[in-house]
Amino acid sequence: MTQQQSSYPLDYTNGPGAAGSQKEREAAQGTMDRMKDAAAAAQEITSKVGEQVREYGERAQDVARNFKPYVEKSMKEQPVWQCSARFGRKHLVCG
Repeated sequence: MTQQQSSYPLDYTNGPGAAGSQKEREAAQGTMDRMKDAAAAAQEITSKVGEQVREYGERAQDVARNFKPYVEKSMKEQPVWQCSARFGRKHLVCG
C-alpha cells in the first residue's frame, strides 16, 4: 500500500486558526467587513421604512378623521337597513 499525504499540512499543536494562511485571514476579514456593511445598510433601510410607515399611518388617520363626519351624516339621512333593503343583502353601499 502507498502512504497518502496531503498537500496542506495542518499543525493543530499551535491552537485553532494557527494553520490558516494570511490570505485566508484577509479573505475572512473582507467577508466580515462586507457583512457589517450589509447589516448597517439593512438597518438604515429599516429605519427609513419605519419613518414612512409612521408618516402614512398619520395621513390615513387624518383622512379617516376628515371622512368620519360625512359617514355620520349619511347614516343619519339614510340608515344601513334602508341601503341593504334597496340594494339587496349582499351590498352595503349607500347610494
